[in-house]
Amino acid sequence: MSRIDSAVLWTGSDAAAATGGTAATSWAARGVSIDSRGLSSGDLFIALQGPNFDGHEFAADAIDAGAAAAVVAHVPDRVGDRAPLLMVEDTAAALRALGQAGRDRSAAKVVGVTGSVGKTGTKEMLALALGALGPTHANRSSHNNAIGGPLTLARLPIGADNAVVEMGMNHPGEILPLSRMARPDVAVITNVEAVHLGFFEDLAQIADAKAEIFAGMGGAGAAVLNRDNPQYDRLAAAAARAGVAPVIGFGTGPDCAVRLAGYEAETGGNRVVAEVDGRLVAYRLKPDGHHWAINSLGVLGAVLALGGDVARAAAALDRLAAPPGRGARHWIDLGDGPLVLIDDSYNASPASMRAAIETLAVARTGPGGRRIAVLGDMLELGAEETAFHAALAGDLESAGIDLSFTVGPRMAHLHRALPSARRGGHAEASGQIITAVLFALGPGDVVLVKGSLGSRMGQVVEALLAAGDQPAPQAAAGGA
Repeated sequence: MSRIDSAVLWTGSDAAAATGGTAATSWAARGVSIDSRGLSSGDLFIALQGPNFDGHEFAADAIDAGAAAAVVAHVPDRVGDRAPLLMVEDTAAALRALGQAGRDRSAAKVVGVTGSVGKTGTKEMLALALGALGPTHANRSSHNNAIGGPLTLARLPIGADNAVVEMGMNHPGEILPLSRMARPDVAVITNVEAVHLGFFEDLAQIADAKAEIFAGMGGAGAAVLNRDNPQYDRLAAAAARAGVAPVIGFGTGPDCAVRLAGYEAETGGNRVVAEVDGRLVAYRLKPDGHHWAINSLGVLGAVLALGGDVARAAAALDRLAAPPGRGARHWIDLGDGPLVLIDDSYNASPASMRAAIETLAVARTGPGGRRIAVLGDMLELGAEETAFHAALAGDLESAGIDLSFTVGPRMAHLHRALPSARRGGHAEASGQIITAVLFALGPGDVVLVKGSLGSRMGQVVEALLAAGDQPAPQAAAGGA
């Protein structure tokens, strides 16, 4: 990705004008941070306050670590009178003001990304694709909420050609202010699925919440929508009401402007052929799974909407590696031979569980190896959570998964629904399943670990990585 992070991002006078604050000294910042632990020298530190934390307690640490200045509502302890401070009434409001000012002064084309699953992976692909065409800025990690959105825009370099802003939500009304601040030129909605259903009556309400992304587009721009998704028509109608046109559909059907024309798993990656506005474009993706290929079509749809070089953008996708917790692969040896660990532990929903199970089903095992799933609770599914968990038994059976371990009170329903021969074991907490999983694994196996963040399945991944050596990937190749 082309970056210009070394340029001055905010001067004291610029930040004061944006926030209505007061800067007693002159300073220049090259970045913006809200966490003193991850701060880089030259960053502007913003001392946010919350119910269980107060960033003012860490302002002195931030300045000692090289912060250019600190945005504070009062002079913090251990900070001298001559320290570089930007005094404001409310630090959270100051962050929002910096985000708005960062967007207002930028000439970048902005792509907004939302959806029930696949947002972060799509954002990472967009950053690579657009980065091949010019300097591009994007959210770090999953900074996509009421704090992460303004933070991303506050970090937007003045000279960027493109920006990618991921927008997440778990309640109605959360995307609306993010869209109005970001003012996307293109809106990408990956899909609408049963995620956070505990806060909505049905999928239609989730679609309406995702459609809030159109509100900030000022009656212009383009919408890029998954035409295979049952909520496509509802989203397209919402885009039309907002004056957003054209609507670019992506997916597998003949009516898609960006259509999956071919997908083939190959050693070291996957070959994708897309038909984009009548022209074939071939490229490679390293992350495994049909869902990655589908989401890459949305990326090409955004490039098409911006008038960019689609083939050049697609070629850049070969550099993408699956992010940690979202399908990253590790080769480990527990003492008697290599096996493959698929780390999909960051989050889970019924749709992403099914996609992960499909990925596991086609994963190459070593000689004598099995396909094993270690699955934690899916959270925020509302009244239907029991049915959603139990229904995964059919997906696991159809996919031919050899053994499934389950974690959490909700996943107990899946454990009971599985045939006894496919039950690996059940535990109420992730830490309690580790020993059983380690005992079961053997050379040539492929093991998937997945669950909602609150189920803490990352503990299982960490334990497996700590228990074995990590040989070169080619050592685990071969098999079925």
